[in-house]
Amino acid sequence: MQTQTSTDTYAEWDSWETIDALKQALELYNNVMMIEGNEVAYLKLKETKPDIVFNVTEGSNGISREAQIPAMLDLLNIPYTGSDPLTLSICLDKARTKEILSYHKIPNSKFTTTKNLDQLNLADLHFPLIVKPVAEGSSKGIYSSSFVSDKKELFNEIKRVTENYKQTALIEEYLPGREFTVALLGNDEEVSILPIVELNYEEFPDNLARIYSYEAKWLIDTKDNPLKAFTCPAKISKSLEHIINRMALKTFKVLNCKDWARIDLRLDTDGIPNVIEINPLPGILPDPRENSSFPKAALAAGYTYNEMINKVLYISLKRHGLI
Repeated sequence: MQTQTSTDTYAEWDSWETIDALKQALELYNNVMMIEGNEVAYLKLKETKPDIVFNVTEGSNGISREAQIPAMLDLLNIPYTGSDPLTLSICLDKARTKEILSYHKIPNSKFTTTKNLDQLNLADLHFPLIVKPVAEGSSKGIYSSSFVSDKKELFNEIKRVTENYKQTALIEEYLPGREFTVALLGNDEEVSILPIVELNYEEFPDNLARIYSYEAKWLIDTKDNPLKAFTCPAKISKSLEHIINRMALKTFKVLNCKDWARIDLRLDTDGIPNVIEINPLPGILPDPRENSSFPKAALAAGYTYNEMINKVLYISLKRHGLI
């Protein structure tokens, strides 16, 4: 989806530290084999026929990349954790996600898309705006320059996104309020909402835009010098907590997420939470010194990292009727 000159090529992929931590957690109660989510995975899955797959595969090619391994698993009738190919494909396509949210009257920022400047139609959008690739995760393609205040900056960012990532640019109105992320575990009427995480941009360096950009997430916020910008549980009123949780749960169900997901929200000028991102394959960095929101919320809920991973597996086993 992007050129080899991009600096964030592997931002979505899990590190070996995360892969090893996941494997060690699962090995507490299970026999585990690792299968890479590449083009030969189908043959390996067909040959080994595992009882269940703990799916964390991001994929590497095309807008449907996160759905490719789950689609193989469906074809082979092998159970797996997490959401199905349709949900994974939709949630990676930010524009399609926003259309579905809007249909269900779930607040999200006004937006438009364009493949090139000649097709740009801002309609009633107002500056400042955020420009990002329509189908990337883990802050890929989002930099401080993505925050634009005029048409010149906007045109430069559209050109950067469409040329570097070879995909449509998503253009959204900037939401100026507080930002939160909500981790959810479960299915149907048994979904647990973990303590809300707040990302406080007042703790950001002055040279960074107040967005969770690639620079902030992967360059400034490091294990040895983490940003002290995350609070969990978030210090908010009970009424706001209720609204955020209700909106996150509705989003989880509307998009048919399964087993687990993380949903990011930000307040607009009226203080109303708007959904900004749905992550059906949430990040799970194992080191508590790193600002990984799902493990942070799980820890606040009383789970160790190993317990969190095995809780996801248990929930999935239950959904598949295997326990």
